[in-house]
Amino acid sequence: MNILLVGGTCSLMNNIILKLRKEGHRVFLLTGDKYKHSKYEKVFERYDFPYDSENLNEIIESVNPDVTILLGAFDTNYLWNGEERETVHFISHMVNILVAYSVVNRGKLIYLSSDEVFSGDYPDDITEGEKFSGYGIRPAALSQAEELCENFRVNRGLDITVLRLDHLYSIPKDKNDINNICAGMCLEYLRDGYIKADENHTFSMLYEKDAVEYIYKVVKSKKRAHSIYHLSSNDVVNEVELASWILQAMQSEANIVTTPGKNGRCVLSGRKFEEEFDVYTFCDCKKTIEKMALYMQKHKNVFVNEDKEGSILKNLWEKWKWLVRALVPFIENLICFIPFFMLNNRTVGSQYFANLDPFLLYVLLFAIVYGQQQATFSAICAVAGYMFRQMYTRTGFEVLLDYNTYVWIAQLFILGLVVGYMRDQIRTMRAESAELEEHLSRQIVDIRDINESNVRVREVMEQQLVGQKDSLGKIYSITKQLDQSMPDEVVFHAVEMLTKLMETKDVAFYSVVNDDYARLFSASSEKARSLGNSIRYREMTEIYDELLEEKVYINKTMDERYPLMVRGIYEDGKLQMVIMLWGLNWEKMTLGRANFLTVVSYLIQNAVLRAQRYIQALEEKRYSHGSRILEKDAFESLVQAYVKAEEKNLVECTLLKVCVQSEQYQEVGRKMVEKMRDSDYIGIMEDDQLYVLLANTGQENAVIVQKRFEENGYRTEIVE
Repeated sequence: MNILLVGGTCSLMNNIILKLRKEGHRVFLLTGDKYKHSKYEKVFERYDFPYDSENLNEIIESVNPDVTILLGAFDTNYLWNGEERETVHFISHMVNILVAYSVVNRGKLIYLSSDEVFSGDYPDDITEGEKFSGYGIRPAALSQAEELCENFRVNRGLDITVLRLDHLYSIPKDKNDINNICAGMCLEYLRDGYIKADENHTFSMLYEKDAVEYIYKVVKSKKRAHSIYHLSSNDVVNEVELASWILQAMQSEANIVTTPGKNGRCVLSGRKFEEEFDVYTFCDCKKTIEKMALYMQKHKNVFVNEDKEGSILKNLWEKWKWLVRALVPFIENLICFIPFFMLNNRTVGSQYFANLDPFLLYVLLFAIVYGQQQATFSAICAVAGYMFRQMYTRTGFEVLLDYNTYVWIAQLFILGLVVGYMRDQIRTMRAESAELEEHLSRQIVDIRDINESNVRVREVMEQQLVGQKDSLGKIYSITKQLDQSMPDEVVFHAVEMLTKLMETKDVAFYSVVNDDYARLFSASSEKARSLGNSIRYREMTEIYDELLEEKVYINKTMDERYPLMVRGIYEDGKLQMVIMLWGLNWEKMTLGRANFLTVVSYLIQNAVLRAQRYIQALEEKRYSHGSRILEKDAFESLVQAYVKAEEKNLVECTLLKVCVQSEQYQEVGRKMVEKMRDSDYIGIMEDDQLYVLLANTGQENAVIVQKRFEENGYRTEIVE
C-alpha cells in the first residue's frame, strides 16, 4: 500500500516508518517543514512542504495514498509554549489538510489524538462516547481537531478514524524527547534530587511500540465498526507508585513529595478496540519504566544541562526591540531637523538665499523617504522651528496675527502630506506586487519540487508493470481489427486506432526511406502533418537517440518543434516506420502511457510487417511482366484503400490518368518509375488505362509530377 505520514520528526513517527517498511508498504512523508531541518527514518519519498501550502492537493494526488496518518497531538511542528498562537496554526492546518484530503478522497485517514482531551476524576474507565473535559488551550485544540474529523467524516462521507492514545511514553534519546510524565519524573529527580507526585492522579500508560502495533492494526483493516477508538494498555498506575518505580530503578532513597492535584482517576477504556481487533500489550510497564530510568541516569549529561542561552540584556532587547525600531525614524527626523534649522537661520536676511526655504526641503525629504507619517512629524517640527525663528524679531502674538504664517504652514502641510501620501501609495503598490510575486514564485518552487519528486518516483517504478483495467480488452480489439484489415489498409487502420487508444486527434505515421529521411505515410490532422511530407529525422537528435535504443521519446520540455511522443516500428532491429503523437494532455504523458504505446506499436509492427511480407510474396502476381506497373486487382485495391483513407482525412492523394496507348505502358513504366517517389504507385485500372497514384500529394503539388511526364512526352490529367 501507499501510506502517507503527516507530521514532524519524533520517535513515534520513526517507529511507524520502520514498522510500515518492515511490512513491505511504500511510505511517503509530508514533513510540514519547508526548510528540511528534521531528520527521519528513510522513506520512499519525502515532501518538505508546510501544512498551509496551496499545493497539498497536488501532493496527495501524487502520492495517491491508500492510508493517510496524521500525527495530530504528537506532531512536533507545534511549540505549545505560545499556546494561543499555536492553536490558530494547529486548527487552520488541520482544516487545510482535511480539505485537501476530501478533494482527492483517496483511501482512509487516521488521526492520532491523546488522553489530554479528558481531565478530572472518573471512577470508571472512560469510554469513547464520553464528552470532552480537558481544561487548557491545548486540550481544547485537540478536541476541536477531533470534531473537525468527525464533521468531515459525516458531512463529506470520508473514511476517517480517530485514535486516542492513553498516556503514551517512550525512552527518550535527548532532552527534546521528554514529552511524557514518566520521562518528566526521571528528569526532575536527576535535576532536583526529588520527585513531585500527585497522590490522586491515576492513569493507564501505553508504550510507544505497543501503540505502533495498534495503529498498524487499523492501517491494514478494511472495515471498522466505529470511527473513534481508545488505545490503552489497561496498566493502571498512580503518580506516587510511578515515582517509587523510578527511584527503585535508580537505587535512590530520595523523597517523593506528594501534592494534592486537580486530576483524579483518568483511565481510557480500550475494551472496544481490543474486542474488535483482538490485540494485547507486549511490553511490561514496570520493566520499561526501569529501563527508562536507568538509561536517563546513565546519560545524565545529555538530559541535565543548564540553559545559558540568553542574558537579561538579551531578554530586554527581545521584549522592547519593536519600540526601538518604531522610534528610529522619529529620532532620525529630530537629528536632521537641527542642521535644517541652522541653515534656515543663515538664509534669513541673506541677499542671495532669502527665497530659499530649508524647512520646505526638510519636509519634502522626509515625505519622499518615509511617507506621510514622517512628513507630518517633520512639518510639525518645521512649524515649531519657524515660529521660534520669527520670535527673534517679533513677539509671538505678532507672529500668530500674521496671515503669511498660516499661508506658509498650509503650504508646508499640503505639500508634505500630498508627497507623503504618494510615497505611501507607491510603497503599498510595490509591497503588493512583491507579495504577489513571492506568492507565485513560492507556488512555482513548490510545483517544481512536486514534479521532481514525481520524476524520482517514476524512475523507481520504471521497471514495474504498468497496466489498466481494460488493457486486455483493448489489446484484443487491436489484434482483431488489424488481422481483419486488408494488407493495403493496415497502416490507415492503425492510425485510427491510435487516435482512440491514445486519446488524441493528432497521429502521424512516417515511412523510413533511408538512414536520414522519412516520408509521411498517413496523418489524422493538420497538426500531425505540421512537420511536412518529408523529414530528416536524424537531425532531431533527442528523438533519434531514443529511436536508436528502441525507446519511446517523451517531449518533457514541451518543445513545440517536436511531437509529444514518438515510437518506432522495427524489422530485424532496423527502423521501418515512425509513429508520432501530438495533442496529448500533460496528465497522459506518463510512463504508463509510454508503456501502453510500446505494446500497441509492437502489435502494429507485427501487423504491418505481416502485410508487407504478404505483398512481397505475391509480388510476381501484382506487377505486370516484371515491370513496376501494378496489375488491375492490386492497383484498384490500393486506390480504394487510399480513397477510403482520404475520406477519413487520414491521407491526401491524387490520381493521374496517363493518356498513352497500351503499347506504351511498359515504356512509360520503365522511364517514369525512376522519377517518382517510393511512396507513389503506377498501375492499370478496369478501363485498361494507365494511372499514377500520388500519396500525400494535393492537386496543386501534382502539377509538378505532370510537368515531368510532359517533359518526357506523356500527357496526364487529374482524375476527380
